Amino acid sequence: MKDRVTICDTCAEPGGSALGADWAMALTKAAQEYGLEVEIVTCSCLNMCQSPVAFALQGAHKATYLFSGADPAQDTQDMLDLVKLYADAPEGWITEAEAAGRLRLCLQGRVPRL
Repeated sequence: MKDRVTICDTCAEPGGSALGADWAMALTKAAQEYGLEVEIVTCSCLNMCQSPVAFALQGAHKATYLFSGADPAQDTQDMLDLVKLYADAPEGWITEAEAAGRLRLCLQGRVPRL
């Protein structure tokens, strides 16, 4: 199973533009161009509505991370770098997140692997 980024597709701008869904499509293309083996999917509501855009980072036998407050207009490269960090991290445990840029400040929680 590939690592997975799950982006809330109900996260939207005031006025209704689907930020999460649009970002998922853009990230899918960017990840392919960047050479990342990652699945990018959407789901309806990650329950982080107070601080959109929310996303989760998951992998088989890896820790799971939940983020909120991502800004698709400025965080695409940071997302690609975060996914690369996660792919390279043993058991998904990222100990040094500097390369994830601003997204490291958007972390809401980490759940250890089972």
